[in-house]
Amino acid sequence: MQQPTITPKLLRLLVIFPNVMSYILLFGVVIYIRTNLEFLKATGGLTMWVVFAALLGPIAIYTTYSIVKRIRNGSI
Repeated sequence: MQQPTITPKLLRLLVIFPNVMSYILLFGVVIYIRTNLEFLKATGGLTMWVVFAALLGPIAIYTTYSIVKRIRNGSI
């Protein structure tokens, strides 16, 4: 029985798409914080959103670095 294979182009797309989505999410969180800054300060929710953005940023950057490194090595 022969295993189905995924073409390298499709594999790259499947790997890169979630990374792009994480940057869109990070951008949306930053816009949300900027547009609702006064409300978040008043309700005490600013800390949670800043922590969320502070965690999501380095994770997205590290994931991008890891994907680029794998593509250069030829494993993806």
